Amino acid sequence: MSNGLLAPGAVLALWTIVMLTWAGVTRFQAFSKIGIDIKAAPPGGRGVDLEGVLPPETNWKSHNYTHLCEQPTIFYAVLVFLQLSGGDTDLTRGLAWAYVVLRIAHSLWQSTVNRIPVRFAIFSVATLCLLALSGLAVIATLG
Repeated sequence: MSNGLLAPGAVLALWTIVMLTWAGVTRFQAFSKIGIDIKAAPPGGRGVDLEGVLPPETNWKSHNYTHLCEQPTIFYAVLVFLQLSGGDTDLTRGLAWAYVVLRIAHSLWQSTVNRIPVRFAIFSVATLCLLALSGLAVIATLG
């Protein structure tokens, strides 16, 4: 069995961990700069509690990590559906890789520049790739 469709999913999963690491490192750096001692933090604190406390540029990485734990979960499922139903084609592999490249570009843009019109455009094109993959998965699974 070819693992062609599984590779983009594995790459995006690894990228998600890269973003988690980047978010964590930048947050801990910001904590030390503004004098936050996490040992003294009240119980039950959450990342959302840091909005308005940490600089926006610091929180952008965390926002993107959250985004990578949302829509891409559909992407992972669609890849499995396609892989198991014989939908591993040049077209689906191309769309899957396009989705991954666009999500990485979205991450880099959101985490550094974060201008909404460009971010939305990247997200929209990635979503169109996911829509096409989802439609192809339905066709492949229904036979």
